[in-house]
Amino acid sequence: MGKLHMVDLHGQYLKIKSEIDSAIMAVVESTAFINGPEVKSLATELQTYLNVKHVIPCANGTDALQIAMMALNLQPGDEVITASFTYVATAEAIALLKISPVLVDVNPDTFNIDPASIEKAITSKTKAIVPVHMFGQCADMEKIMAIAHKHNLFVIEDTAQAIGADYTFSDGRKAKAGTIGHIGCTSFFPSKNLGCYGDGGAMFTNDDTLAAKIRKMANHGQSEMYIHDEIGVNSRLDSLQAAVLRIKLKHLDEYAAARNRAADYYDKAFANHPNIKTPVRAANSTHVFHQYTLKLIDKNRDALREHLKANNIPHNVYYPLPLHFQKAYQDARYTAGLFPVSEELCKQVISLPMHTELTNEDMDVIVNAVRKGL
Repeated sequence: MGKLHMVDLHGQYLKIKSEIDSAIMAVVESTAFINGPEVKSLATELQTYLNVKHVIPCANGTDALQIAMMALNLQPGDEVITASFTYVATAEAIALLKISPVLVDVNPDTFNIDPASIEKAITSKTKAIVPVHMFGQCADMEKIMAIAHKHNLFVIEDTAQAIGADYTFSDGRKAKAGTIGHIGCTSFFPSKNLGCYGDGGAMFTNDDTLAAKIRKMANHGQSEMYIHDEIGVNSRLDSLQAAVLRIKLKHLDEYAAARNRAADYYDKAFANHPNIKTPVRAANSTHVFHQYTLKLIDKNRDALREHLKANNIPHNVYYPLPLHFQKAYQDARYTAGLFPVSEELCKQVISLPMHTELTNEDMDVIVNAVRKGL
């Protein structure tokens, strides 16, 4: 057994090395580095995979969120609801546009945004909801879309952690994460389930008018070369990254299956442990396990982390602070105890190695170390 990794990108690369190397060299030889054929082909292939009408690549996932809100014409002073238990980029993209991020609590089992909390937070200034599909499974999109329809709100899905997950509606209809709301946004950061070898992102929509506006916004507000109808941004996915993503997209379902096998192995190993709650699979969503996150019950997480560190076991805490405790997002409205689930999760959660190259031997070492540290 070699060195353990939180994410083993090198091991994954070695399995597809010839495909990746050929794809990269083809871009280098073409010299079509920006918005070349590879970018257009990736968009088309993602459209087919996701069963969505439009995919617009961009420079990164944070840009995707920002451009989505610009395309929806959200204005300073508007309010956008999102979860307090999430990565900062979600709220950051809102705040950068001088829109007010309105934070709410999450479900204690799935860690996804709580629809009941969303409805309670809606005011006359609310214009949109940004559910984050946390750790690899969809938020309760049927309830969220019903709330949005009732209050005439936009929905922007942050699917950076759940690309490839399937959501099932109560009537049996299925849709991919990121294709249910008005706009879906994703990141292709290297450690994501579909990650490139640098930065990258994309937006998804079934709305033709929105798609045209998103394309314009991502390219300096241009309707045609040197004709600028609106203030936009410069956010492009380069051709080298698109070439890598085209190869990895072919393997995405295979990668999700490998992650699920690893999650099943962990689940069985930790079953019935009095101090561990393993991840809950929602009945209405598949799980692609971007992270494998445990909840510790009545145990000192810091002591466990020190034990794991001493035994060279990779791990991480996603996330040590809810957004309403972060200095940048503190607000008089958000007092301690207001979002009890988010606050408690930040004290309880710990994520173990989760990637496509995990072996049973790797996981045995990890599981034994966790058990000994509790």
